[in-house]
Amino acid sequence: MGLIAFLAGCGSEVMTEQSKPLASIEKVSKASWADLARKKIYFGHQSIGSNIIEGIKDVIGNNSYIHLDIVESDKFPSIAAGTLAHSRVGQNTDPRSKIGGFAEVMHSGMADGTDIAFFKFCYIDIDPTTDIEKLFEDYRKTMEQLRSRYKKTRFVHVTVPLKTVQTGIKVPIKKLIGRPVGGYADNIKRNEYNELLRRHYAEKEPVFDLARIQSTSLDGRRVGFESDGRRYYSLIPDYTHDGRHLNELGRKVVAEQLLIFLANLASKATP
Repeated sequence: MGLIAFLAGCGSEVMTEQSKPLASIEKVSKASWADLARKKIYFGHQSIGSNIIEGIKDVIGNNSYIHLDIVESDKFPSIAAGTLAHSRVGQNTDPRSKIGGFAEVMHSGMADGTDIAFFKFCYIDIDPTTDIEKLFEDYRKTMEQLRSRYKKTRFVHVTVPLKTVQTGIKVPIKKLIGRPVGGYADNIKRNEYNELLRRHYAEKEPVFDLARIQSTSLDGRRVGFESDGRRYYSLIPDYTHDGRHLNELGRKVVAEQLLIFLANLASKATP
């Protein structure tokens, strides 16, 4: 009975902390939206990116003051002012193919014709075996080369999306007997990669912190877990239908934050 009571008291093992609330789309100035409407943007992605694109379409459809055409294309001639072009780059489980795929799109003429460009990895690109320092170094070198070659393009860095983690009574039991908890090991690696990216680019180049948004609830609480005395973050269950991809609410939340980010970035002069 004592053990059962102890385990019940451990709850779901999901930890929360009060964090900075997400930005409000209502706070973005008309001038910033007007600046965004003059920009040419490219976004390379896979499945989570497709969720975000659908969310952007939803948000634009409900906010007539946002003038941004969404076009699926990786070809420079189709990009006009006030366009967010997007396409799939690379292959899932092969993050270096995405780095190379994005660079290839940029070299094809896209970088010369866009004001803002970025791509994102998928949750599946990083697992417990990933050498995150080597991966980040490969990413950093490629982005540095692109930035050096295409000085008029604003390159944005994106944190790796997260997954949900296992919850319920089995979690403290697994911890007690030394069994792995579902979602911990791979999310730890994603958190570690994201910290490398944040530290390297903080205050120097724009970072869209997708992982922070995915782990921040509507009331400003951040959701995560603790492992070996350290805190890590995970995808909020309310934002997903399968523990990985974004549902209607999740894609709306992320899409709003991305549009806010891009509008604010558009209003700043390119360095």
